[in-house]
Amino acid sequence: MPPERLGRWIDGFAQRHGGLSVVRGPEVVHLTGPDGAQAWITVPFPPLVPGSSGPALGDGPRELAYDPVDDLIAHVLRPRRIGVILVRRGGHASGVFEGPALLSSKVGSRYVQGTTKAGGWSQQRYARRRANQSRAAFDDAADEAVRIVLPHAASLDAVVTGGDRGGVDAVLADPRLAPLRALVTGPLMGVADPRLRVLEASPALFLAVAIALDP
Repeated sequence: MPPERLGRWIDGFAQRHGGLSVVRGPEVVHLTGPDGAQAWITVPFPPLVPGSSGPALGDGPRELAYDPVDDLIAHVLRPRRIGVILVRRGGHASGVFEGPALLSSKVGSRYVQGTTKAGGWSQQRYARRRANQSRAAFDDAADEAVRIVLPHAASLDAVVTGGDRGGVDAVLADPRLAPLRALVTGPLMGVADPRLRVLEASPALFLAVAIALDP
């Protein structure tokens, strides 16, 4: 869910289910209605710090106000500077965002052969070539992350990643990127092709609030 809609959604949950009780944790906020309906809101960019709420700017007027969730609303709407690293075997993208606005970026690609059904010695030679191509592609991605994201490390609130898990891990294993590893948060974003338009659209994924419902 887009962060700017969360306050209205919580109000709607309370209206639909006849009220609201809240158990607030550092990573999950649990809502329960008198009729037994439940919702689990995953806190983006945890932890959620109690007592940190301020004006919920950008959320608009709320018909209902529930003090236990004010901290969550303020936390979700707080502007953040986020580093983004997207890696797949044949392409990569690095960027720095201020909220949803892209401040700096670089995308690139490198040819990596696909799989083959050949066997024997040809298969082994092919596998070595593909492994070398993949390693070179990941080295390129690490170089770009060093140039684009690393200079902002001291001012970043978090780093989010997407693409192929093995590729992302290979890039972040670069010793130069050690300052970014402690900032990585959230699930791996599913991106098929790390192009500029995909990077520009990534705030819709990393700023979204995940909600699980029962029923």
